[in-house]
Amino acid sequence: MNDQPKQAHCGFVALVGAPNAGKSTLINALVGAKVSIVSRKSQTTRTLVRGIALVQETQIIFVDTPGIFAPRRRLDRAMVTSAWGGAGDADMIGLLIDARRGVSDEVEAIIEKLKALKQKRALIINKIDLVEKEKLLELAEALNKLGVFEQTFMVSALRSHGLDRLLSSLAGNMPPGPWLYPEDQVMDAPLRSLAAEITREKILERLHDELPYDITVETDQWKVLPDGSARIEQTIFVARESQKKIVIGEAGRMLKSIGASSRKDIAEAAETKAHLFLFVKVRENWADDPERYRAMGLEFPRE
Repeated sequence: MNDQPKQAHCGFVALVGAPNAGKSTLINALVGAKVSIVSRKSQTTRTLVRGIALVQETQIIFVDTPGIFAPRRRLDRAMVTSAWGGAGDADMIGLLIDARRGVSDEVEAIIEKLKALKQKRALIINKIDLVEKEKLLELAEALNKLGVFEQTFMVSALRSHGLDRLLSSLAGNMPPGPWLYPEDQVMDAPLRSLAAEITREKILERLHDELPYDITVETDQWKVLPDGSARIEQTIFVARESQKKIVIGEAGRMLKSIGASSRKDIAEAAETKAHLFLFVKVRENWADDPERYRAMGLEFPRE
């Protein structure tokens, strides 16, 4: 950390938005590495995920928050509380909006809450490659009339359109101060946690329609072997025996497919060969267990 520039800047940017706005895809693209899992299933991100980007002398710590929505269950409330906590602690907040969906009821509710926060706020309209230019301009004009946002950006996180301008502008808004992370660090999370999230991502990819989103994965063991490779044991927790059968699949084929795909991404993230062993267990009513929330970095809602 001693070789950082004398005129260093460093700050936090919280990305907020409705579920499936593309926050995780955007943060991965901005950081240039996989730090947050991506799924078409709503409320995939559960906790605050931090990705780190360098723009010349400025270090930006992006906080990928859970999608903000009207909570119905205890886990929902914990995720929404986590999202607003991440926004309140940031130097700047970026509201990400899916250009195709425009201003939904969820987006309107988020904007109302943003009005009460003191941080600088940027409007980021995502998925612009999927919407006609005229509609994009109409959307941006309507949102800017609200007087909530200092800046507006139009991007395609998936295609990396508009990201250089976004990064440059955000860097210009970061306060002076020393970098909080080494120059080559791209995420603030242990590999064990990222590995568990990667496996959960692969499950959601394959079983989007068959399983509820509250399935969870825990990394039980990460052992470095003499040849430098890693032996990793993970447990996939489901709520019912019928869900266990779905995850395992006929003759274990589904579990093997999940493991093969997850192992590839984990090895890339860990920069070493990975030996992944998956187990599936039933854990009923885990969403009402305070210990599970602490393990995920969430505050357990008592009500």
